[in-house]
Amino acid sequence: MRCPSCGSLDTQVKDSRPTEDSAAIRRRRVCLTCNFRFTTFERVQLRELVVIKRNGRRVPFDRDKLLRSVQIALRKRPVEPERIEQVVSKIVRELESLGENEVSSEAIGETVMEHLRGLDDVAYVRFASVYRNFREPKDFEAALAELSSDEDEKASAGRK
Repeated sequence: MRCPSCGSLDTQVKDSRPTEDSAAIRRRRVCLTCNFRFTTFERVQLRELVVIKRNGRRVPFDRDKLLRSVQIALRKRPVEPERIEQVVSKIVRELESLGENEVSSEAIGETVMEHLRGLDDVAYVRFASVYRNFREPKDFEAALAELSSDEDEKASAGRK
């Protein structure tokens, strides 16, 4: 592991332990060149995913970019950071389990929206407004109507 301070490859693991949800291993490291201490996280990766963008370009899948997008949608919402990590991990596992090495950005966006819908309605609308490129108030109204119809279906199912 390269030291983020001096760039040396001569680092040593001082401590390893699972994260709270046991989805990753947290490792405390020290650089043997400059004595800088830092933390890394190790996760299981089922396969190397490549994202096919809307313009046809192919780029490596970036879990951190996905996490940032979900965090932006959930900014100032009452959702714990651990819950956000869990949702992102579920999304990644779902994408990896599709059986394909290449996944479209549309498939990723739809998967994220599906998970946000179950987590927080406001975050869902925020993400949808960017992902679906809302341009007018009626676009927001359509998304809200979609959420309302889902709530109505859940309520009527609960009454049966």
